[in-house]
Amino acid sequence: MGLTGIQIFKLLPKTNCGECGVPTCLAFAMNLAAGKAELDSCPYVSDEARAQLAEASAPPIRPMTIGAGTRAFKTGGETVMFRHEKTFCNPTGIGALVSSDMDPAALDKKLKEWNALQYERVGLNLRPELVALKDVGDADAFAAAAKKIASESEFGLVLMTENVDAMKAAVETCAFKRPLLYAATAANAEDMGNLAKEKGLPLAVKAGNMDELVELSDKLTGMGLKDLVLDSGARELKQVFQDQVAIRRAALKAGNKSVGFPTIAFPCEMAGNLDMETLIASLLIAKYAGIVILSDFKGESLFPLLLERLNIYTDPQRPMTVTEGIYEIGAPDENSPVLVTTNFSLTYFIVSGEIEGSRVPSWLLILDTEGLSVMTAWAAGKFSGDVVGMFVKKSGIADKVKHRKIIIPGYAASISGEMEEELPDWEILIGPRDASLIPKYLKDMAT
Repeated sequence: MGLTGIQIFKLLPKTNCGECGVPTCLAFAMNLAAGKAELDSCPYVSDEARAQLAEASAPPIRPMTIGAGTRAFKTGGETVMFRHEKTFCNPTGIGALVSSDMDPAALDKKLKEWNALQYERVGLNLRPELVALKDVGDADAFAAAAKKIASESEFGLVLMTENVDAMKAAVETCAFKRPLLYAATAANAEDMGNLAKEKGLPLAVKAGNMDELVELSDKLTGMGLKDLVLDSGARELKQVFQDQVAIRRAALKAGNKSVGFPTIAFPCEMAGNLDMETLIASLLIAKYAGIVILSDFKGESLFPLLLERLNIYTDPQRPMTVTEGIYEIGAPDENSPVLVTTNFSLTYFIVSGEIEGSRVPSWLLILDTEGLSVMTAWAAGKFSGDVVGMFVKKSGIADKVKHRKIIIPGYAASISGEMEEELPDWEILIGPRDASLIPKYLKDMAT
């Protein structure tokens, strides 16, 4: 935020009403400055002060939405250079390239193949967001392909042409999908800018170098455009990397609003094969592209990129968790085994997957350990015998099973004594230390 807590305090109504959730306006101002509160929490701030505070609190890299529907995604909004400072906000959009002269049947087949590339990971659906449609010189074919992609697929669109007439024709068929227009250049900036402004669509800016990029950005923002995406024009790996870092640093550290926008990069134009494109894209997802465009989607290259993106854009200070409670795996009954573990997402999905793979219907108790794994939670005192014992009592599992046997993780074997004291009517069984051994363990119990 550009203003200090005291500067924000001067713009607040100073009623100390407490309706924002804290007792004084000064405390609220300090929370705003620290990013721990939202301005909308104050019902009495004036419109003039709201406008000033909104401008001051805007992220140095403008956030925007590209696409519509299930694969609409946000890009920009970043506030830090490094993930350990604060989580990165909006994951890099991943797209693949098609040309406007592709046969409609082949395009339909390609879109269906790409749409199938979706992966489940720790309860999340990982998939790409974009198709970049490149004009090869036929405006009618470009517009028809844009309409087909927008109407018949869930993918967002990047319309790639420097021909303003072709862009207008395509926009008429797919504006409802909120495509990204690529690109405004030194030669067509005014016409492309007017089209984007008229239709309310995001516009990419393509320059020959950083100086030209700043000049074009200033020209377009001067026309009233706000949603811009930047392409410095570099296609050599070292220069692309330098430009990405320079743009991010200038926006965050120097407050340069000319480059305070997300970027787009084209590994598809920087390599001769998909393997090298994937390598380049992996670098750009980390440093700091808002969108990357590949020449194709293949599972063996796309999945690693999606997984890298998930890891980079997961808040390192807030582990991924599942909800505390009783989980039924495989339609368990009153005689089915009962297991317990922590609510760290990765732990849950590994354990539940192994239980499901055993084909032994089971009850899985998930204890809220604030997202810690078994060993970490045990060391922190959040998976101790008395804590787990109390959870078993209050969970209601005793009403669902006739037996009184519960399986604890092998790594937490030391808590069995405390659990026996807390649960005198239960038999505490020590499960395997490695989740991969759960199927054998459960099958042996069932025989």
